[in-house]
Amino acid sequence: MTQINNSDTEVLVQAIEWLESGHSIELVTVARTWGSSPRPPGSIAAVRNDGHIVGSVSGGCIEKQLAIRIDDATRAQAFSHEISNDEARRFGLPCGGHLELVFEKMHDAGDLKKILLSMQQRKRLARTVNLSENTTTNQIQYKEVDRSVEFSYNGSQLTKVFGPGWRMLLIGAGQLSRYVAQFSVALDYEVIVCEPREEFASSFDFPGVTVTSVLPDEAVLKYATDHHSVVLALTHDSNLDDSALIEALPSNAYYVGALGSRANNDRRRKRLTGIGVEKVDRLHGPVGLAIGSRSAAEIAISIMAELVQMRSASDNTNRTA
Repeated sequence: MTQINNSDTEVLVQAIEWLESGHSIELVTVARTWGSSPRPPGSIAAVRNDGHIVGSVSGGCIEKQLAIRIDDATRAQAFSHEISNDEARRFGLPCGGHLELVFEKMHDAGDLKKILLSMQQRKRLARTVNLSENTTTNQIQYKEVDRSVEFSYNGSQLTKVFGPGWRMLLIGAGQLSRYVAQFSVALDYEVIVCEPREEFASSFDFPGVTVTSVLPDEAVLKYATDHHSVVLALTHDSNLDDSALIEALPSNAYYVGALGSRANNDRRRKRLTGIGVEKVDRLHGPVGLAIGSRSAAEIAISIMAELVQMRSASDNTNRTA
């Protein structure tokens, strides 16, 4: 099966190729945004010395301008850019915005290879860049971190975390799980598939996805340990799915969902009332947004759409709190 990369991986792979072919690049990171900026802080792009670009920091608003901003700076530098109302209308934004970008000139691929290797090993690597000219600290530092560490920027120091920030535990290795796994990896989840049935587990070969044969309840206790965890029960086998849900619903998992019709999930909720009505009410079932999905791929899209919607709502709440 073809490996699906996230946007950071695509930028790193292309930038490494450019550097190894003799080009220099500038790595550009969105440090801060105001207004309706289309790309969140931490988004990256690479600009080749002849103007070619991979990745996006503005959804198209200023990428052309990035192509002419190659200079001879030797240290990372921060620059501000305002998205005009005309630019906003052209790219479908409700109004203009403001970006602060950090530019780093690079001539060697070793730095990016280190990051890419860590991501391929599904680790989280924090890369901290010191922008102050007066600092005695090394300009770039690396540290392996857990999922509690996120992107940060204070004007003089930028920390970008590479690697999966969320974990997806899929119960069952059927066709739907294959599509969900592909989309989840693209959205930067660490994906674990729990499948104790050998006939299903043996044919699940998606690169970068861990397959475990432990029982579903054991898998939840091992992998769905915090608020950055998602648990999806997708087997159509009530014994396996319920076993996972009994442990997942009282846990700190961010999202717990189960496949099945509305009627089947109503019956499931009655079976699970022993763990407490409040906990059972956390169950998303039928799982995913109601978009009229029928095929496995469409159902997977509806699931990922709901997760994106919930995470976006959570981020907006946190920013205004």
